[in-house]
Amino acid sequence: MTKIKSIRTIRVSLPFETGGPRHGMRPSLDAWTKMECVMVKIKTSDGLEGWGEAFGHVMAPGTEAVINQILAPMLVGKDSVAINHRIAEMERPLHGLGRSGPVMYGLSAIDTALWDLAAQRANLPLFKFLGGDSGVLTKYASLMRYGGDTDAVAQNVERARSYGFRTIKLHETTIPAFRAARNAVDFDDKICLDVNCPWTVSEARDVAQEILEDGFHWLEEPIWPPEDFEGLAEVRLEGVPISAGENITTLHEFKLALETEAVDNLQPSVTKCGGVSMMRKIFSLSEVYPVTVIPHCFYWGPGYHATAHLAASCLNSTPLETAFITFAVEPHNLFNSHSDKVTLDDTPGLGFNANWEALDQFIISTNEVTCT
Repeated sequence: MTKIKSIRTIRVSLPFETGGPRHGMRPSLDAWTKMECVMVKIKTSDGLEGWGEAFGHVMAPGTEAVINQILAPMLVGKDSVAINHRIAEMERPLHGLGRSGPVMYGLSAIDTALWDLAAQRANLPLFKFLGGDSGVLTKYASLMRYGGDTDAVAQNVERARSYGFRTIKLHETTIPAFRAARNAVDFDDKICLDVNCPWTVSEARDVAQEILEDGFHWLEEPIWPPEDFEGLAEVRLEGVPISAGENITTLHEFKLALETEAVDNLQPSVTKCGGVSMMRKIFSLSEVYPVTVIPHCFYWGPGYHATAHLAASCLNSTPLETAFITFAVEPHNLFNSHSDKVTLDDTPGLGFNANWEALDQFIISTNEVTCT
């Protein structure tokens, strides 16, 4: 048995610059100045270390506490090889704590770390362990919210295009901002609109009708609440491609979204929905529906690596979302917001190798649960 000797959480809050006015990603949130990451490191009796990431941001303290106080004590001392059994032993008895939120986020990190370990034992990078071929990926630039400032939108879209990005995503909610981006680049360049659930179905349909001829690549999460798949399907009928999925966390919800014909692009998040194990199930489920899976990835830690490996494991080319921001320090050599390409090497597992000398000053907390 390859025993889990310890589970450590590391919470890092990394400052960044946006290239424009600072606003929260949703109107009710404060301006975003730091991106928090909750990392999990699992050490095993064969001397390996596996890494995962749980959804953080403003939820980081809660997610961290759940891992430290509930999940890690349930897992240490057990065999790390039987991933399905380990996750089920935690997920099923804890279902009453919610099928979304900190428990699922923590499970996502642990699952990813166990897959990292499995690929390392196979002496393969995770994307090849999952059946992939090439580690070369095209990225798309995911811009911050500039509060509807059309000049800032246009300038940053132009800047992203100058770095080679041909697909660029906004986080704005006004039609002038949408069109400022559209007019800043060639029509062949793809402009995506992530509006973060602001509208009723009727309002979203009105917007979709108005922008139909502008050639936007997709409209992401246009309605509140995001789980209203029937409403989302109504908006989709207006003809603008619809994307959603980062706020879905169970396989049955993903199946319902697909059966309702609510989306053109499905966007599961590896740090939210159950890690690599659930992402594989979502990929398989989606094969029988006319949708494209484009994972959500507004992260910089092991979740970024995991999403890259999952994208590279796909048969069809899958773009990697990359936050278009500049961090105070370079967290690792895989994250580069000034390039539209990334190449995964043959390092076994995730290949997560953080620049801890630079990151150390930004660590908020760390905790380790060990096998007694």
